[in-house]
Formats: sequence, structure tokens, C-alpha cells
Amino acid sequence: MKFLKLFLLLFVVQVNAQQGGMWIPSLLKGMNENEMKALGSKLTAEQIYSINKSSLKDAVPQFDGGCTAEMISSKGLLLTNHHCGYDNIQSHSTVEHDYLANGFWAYKMDEELPNPGVVVTFIVSINDVTTSILAGTESLSEADKQKKIQQNIAEISKTYKKEAWQDILVRTFYDGNQYLLFVTENYKDVRLVGAPPSSIGKFGSDTDNWVWPRHTGDFSLFRVYADKNNRPAEYSKDNVPYTPKHFFPVSAQGIKENDFTMVLGYPGRTTEYLPSYAVEQIVNDLNPARIEVRDAALKVQDGFMRKDQAIKIQYASKYASIANAWKKWIGERKGLIKSDAVGAKQKFEKDLADKIVKAGKQVEYGTLLSDFAKNYAEIKEYAIARDYYSEVVLRHTEILNFGYRLFQLEQVYNSKGEQSFNDRKKNLIEGFESLYKDFNVQVDEKVFEKLIDIYSKKSPQQFLPESLKGINATQLASDIFKSSKLTSYAGLKELLTGDTKTVLEKLNQDKGFAFVKTLAEAYNKNVAPKYDEINLRNIATQRTYMKAILELSPKSARIFPDANSTLRVTYGKVKGYKPSDAVVYTPFTYLDGVMEKYVPGDYEFDVPQKLIDLYNAKDYGKYAENGKMPVAFIATNHTTGGNSGSPALDANGNLIGLNFDRVWEGTMSDVYYSPDICRNIMVDSRYILFIIDKFAGAKNLIDEMKIIYNQPNTTKKAKK
Repeated sequence: MKFLKLFLLLFVVQVNAQQGGMWIPSLLKGMNENEMKALGSKLTAEQIYSINKSSLKDAVPQFDGGCTAEMISSKGLLLTNHHCGYDNIQSHSTVEHDYLANGFWAYKMDEELPNPGVVVTFIVSINDVTTSILAGTESLSEADKQKKIQQNIAEISKTYKKEAWQDILVRTFYDGNQYLLFVTENYKDVRLVGAPPSSIGKFGSDTDNWVWPRHTGDFSLFRVYADKNNRPAEYSKDNVPYTPKHFFPVSAQGIKENDFTMVLGYPGRTTEYLPSYAVEQIVNDLNPARIEVRDAALKVQDGFMRKDQAIKIQYASKYASIANAWKKWIGERKGLIKSDAVGAKQKFEKDLADKIVKAGKQVEYGTLLSDFAKNYAEIKEYAIARDYYSEVVLRHTEILNFGYRLFQLEQVYNSKGEQSFNDRKKNLIEGFESLYKDFNVQVDEKVFEKLIDIYSKKSPQQFLPESLKGINATQLASDIFKSSKLTSYAGLKELLTGDTKTVLEKLNQDKGFAFVKTLAEAYNKNVAPKYDEINLRNIATQRTYMKAILELSPKSARIFPDANSTLRVTYGKVKGYKPSDAVVYTPFTYLDGVMEKYVPGDYEFDVPQKLIDLYNAKDYGKYAENGKMPVAFIATNHTTGGNSGSPALDANGNLIGLNFDRVWEGTMSDVYYSPDICRNIMVDSRYILFIIDKFAGAKNLIDEMKIIYNQPNTTKKAKK
């Protein structure tokens, strides 16, 4: 009995200690596999990742460079988020055929819409190449070391054995202490199959973004096409649906609290091992600056979008992109403060310092913390200036962004000569056409006015050009937008027409270009060199700090590598949370909540009449739970940007949901994961099936999937 009690205690401790983690799928054997089984998984590490057999990783490609997707049929049917497919849905939309507002469904394959430029990337294998990448880097300066590493990466990328249609990708892990090589296959014929209207796919819009409880049907459907040999190919009418090595059965069986969940995907970037000095700077300086700029840009854009449907279509994707990070940073800052992340980091650093002394490693690691303190104090003003410049000049004021691209064109001439200049000019003229399609001069002028005013007053004054000090932002905006040819595509083409000398003369006479050039030259002279110098020191210190953590932590420590847009596995449980005093969130939402939030005609909370009718009739098909229609759920999976569209899987590897967000209180998980409040948000697979089946009437897609229902012996297999 005593042994049993001890076993149970250890089991409980092990399960409760599960604290996030983004794990490399090829390295799950051992601790991770055991931990997953303790949490309820019935899968082996081999079933998740194998290079010799079909495995779960074969069903999880990266979507369009920044999201995740999953294969859900033997005919290349791909599921991802509505917001991941948003740009493509928008590109097919017009005022007459507004697929954003009304949705889109292909009831036959020949109705599916091609999306030039969209790439779906599958992982074939993952290989450790650390020794080869670090060869010859000993005793080099940090700058030379980084150059040598890049040379080694280029060499191994050229020589590594692969098939002709495959590609090579090398990524660093553990802050430069490990390098892995990924063999990939990039499919470039990807067609839109289905998307609910934004009133479902984006229900709650910006108000509900990063928020729980959530009621968003955030999904869209695409199909991957291949050549006759099932290999990657450019778009062609002769291509055929891709046959995946693995696809996920879709579960309509439902889930309950404390059920095991696993999420596979391509998380973009985390910095879990930053020192306390860096986290303190994020909380007090960097996030407040970014938030302020984006807040101003969003208020301007929102005002125009609410009044004009054409502007709403033009700016929908841009607005969503700006708002996403803006709200995330607000929640991240609150979470870091509430969880006392700085204090937790300081405690970790003290413990590590003690381990360094105990291990007799003072010579190798003894100055790490003092180096961090010095570097972060020195970089502070430069980092603030960098963020203001990036947010105002490069990102959210389009005329400045356009001008900066032309400034780069001028730099190409200065550094590489006339031929390179003409090549870049031609590409720019072609590329700018699509940018101006979604550009509105009235909107951008107002954004320019607001953001330049903030930049001139809030960015560290010692780094700004004299021309920006004490300006009247309203007058400056009026002067530039009245005279600059950057305000239209025709004007831009006029600027870039003629021989090299003529083009350069016209550019430098343009007020918009001249203003951007002044800002860029001041930044390049006063900020960039010093920032890069200090940051290079921090990179080296961070790498050594990570090496110390890996070397001095016990074998039982859960030291996972930061996210870097490579395939990862994260696991946990369906679980609610307590965000604040007297507030408790349960882990499930239902269609009832959609109707509770419903505001007729509202920008964010309108509901399609057909969905209302289905709700009133309780016509939920086979997807209801106790007479209610599930919509979304939360779990303890450690996710971040890039996990959008990731499959949420049950203990047997069946699709139970689609990851699309995190709770606001837990967005600090990119920097500091807390199991108490960090939760990922997923669309319930039953809601996805319900929308496809009952709302859209797309029986062709339902018939294509392998769906697992609650009733015995009713697993519906995909049609061959």
C-alpha cells in the first residue's frame, strides 16, 4: 500500500509538473514519450515521427510561410485557419463577389480557386548537423564566427543528399548550440476550397482577439495539387490532387476536461531563456512603444473602414495583422507583470550562478550575468529607437514604406552598379502594383500624420534628424501627400521611368522620397551600427548562457529549444483557468454564446441568418453534445504565432480541433510560460464539420473525410 501511495504521488507530481515545451518531433523518445503517456497519450514516438513509415508529421505542413495546416483527406484536402487564408480569400474578393463577407465553397474540384505564390511545405526528415556547421569556428571573433557558420550552412545545403524535387533548410537551436537540417518538399499549386463568411470565421474580430471565452469558427479549406508523380509542381490544369503520406481522421466524438491534447505545428519565435534584464526592458520600454504606435494606426484605419466598404476590403488584412500583435503585446506585458516573470528569472539566474560556482565553472561562465547587465543597459536607447523606426517608417505608414523600398533601390546602385539597379527597378515596378491595389491615400495621410507626430516626440531625440524635431505633423503630412508621386501607382511608375541618372534625380526631387531618405540615413548612421554591435555581444553571451543551462541542469530538467518556425510537438490537457480573483473560465464554449454576443449588422458580432435559423431549429446534425453545439475549447498546450492552423489531436492522433489563438492573460508564454494561465484556443472539430455540412451544404467535403462519430460502427471512411 505504501508503495502504491508513493507511485501515485510521483505520478501526480509528474503530471502536474508538465510545464509547456515545444519539442523536436525526432527527439521524443524517453522523457517526452513517458510524459505524454502519463498525461493520457496512446501514441508512440515512432507514430508521431518516422522517416521510414507514415507518421503524424507527414500530415502537418507549414502553410504559406507563417501558419500551420493539416491534411484531412486522401485527396489533398487541407485545413487551416480562416485568418491564415485571409489574404487569399481577400484576393479573390470584390465588392460584387465578396467572399470575405459571404464565404466561398467549391462544390466541385473544378470550382476551386488557384492562389499564386502560396506554398505548402512538408517535412521529409530532420537531421543533426551541428558538428558540420560549427566546424572551423573555434577561436573566431563573433562576427567572423557568424560568417563562417553561414558559409558552412551554404555548403551543406548544396552538398547534402536529397531528391531533385526536395529542398534543404538549416536552423539553429538552443541559441546556436545545435543545428538541425530539414529536408522539405514545397508544393506550389494550392487552391481555395472553402471558407465561411467572416461573420463566422472572424466572429468577434478584434474585440475577441486573444480573448476567452471565444466563439470564432476560424477555419478555411484548401487543396494541395501535385504532378502525376505526386511531386511538387507549379500550378497547372493538368495537376492532380496530392496524395499525402498521412491524413488525420476527424473526430466528432467530443472531448472533456483533462483529456490529453497534442498540437503539432510551426511555432514562429519564442525567447524563453532571455535573462531578467531583457524581460524587464520588454515590460518597461519596448512593448509600451510598439503598443502606442499601433494603437494610433488602428484608430485611424478603423474609422475609415467603418464608413466605407471598399476601404474595409482594402484594409481588412492589414488591419488584422496590425491589431494581432498590438493586442498580444498588451496582454503579454500584463501577464509578465502579474506572473512576476522578472522575479522568476532572477531566481533562476541566482540558482544558475550557484551551480556555476559548485561546478567550478567560473572561468567559463562566471561573468555571464554581469555581461548581460552591461549589454542591456547599453542597448536600451538604441533598442527603443529601433522599434519606433521599424513600427513607423517600415511597417505602418505605407508611403514611408514605399519610399524606403526606393531608398534601398538607390543603395543598390551605390553598392552594386547600374545593372543591379535596373533589375531591382523592374521587380519593384511589378511588385508595387499589388501593393497600390490595397492603398488608400486619404487613410495613409492620416496614419502618417499621427505616427510621425509620435515618432518625432517619443523616439530618443539624440538619434533623430534635425528636420524631424519640432515639426507640425499635420502640415508636414499635407505638404508631402499633395506633392509626392508616391501617393499613386501611376506616380511611382513615372518616378521610375527613364535612365538611371534621370530616375535618381526624380527620386531625390520628390518630397516623399526625400523625407524617407532623411529618416533612413539618420537611423543608419545613429542607431543601426551601435545596436548591431551590442546585439552581437548579446548573441554571443546568450549562446554561452544557454550552453551553461544545458550543461548544468539535471537530466530531468525540461529544457526545450525556443521556437524557430520548425516543426514542433507540444502537449497538455483540456483545462480551464482562473485569470483573476472571483473569475473562473471553463474550457468549452457553445453556439449559445454566439447568439448571446450577436449584434445585428455589427462590424464584429453580426451572425448569418442561416446560422441563426440552424440554432433556432437546433439542427446540428451529428455534431451536437447534449443538445448543444460546441464551438471552441482551451488546453495547456504551449503555442505561439505560427501555430495558427495547427491540428489539435486526441490521445489516438485524431483531429479534435484547430488551434487559432491564445488567451490574453497568457500571451507572455513567448517569454515566460506559466501553467496557471497559459492556454491555447482551438475551434472544436465538431463546429468545423457542422459549418461545412449544415451551414454550407458542402456534402462533397464531408464525404471526402474520414469522420469518427459517437455511435458504434459509424466511422465514415474517405471515398477512394
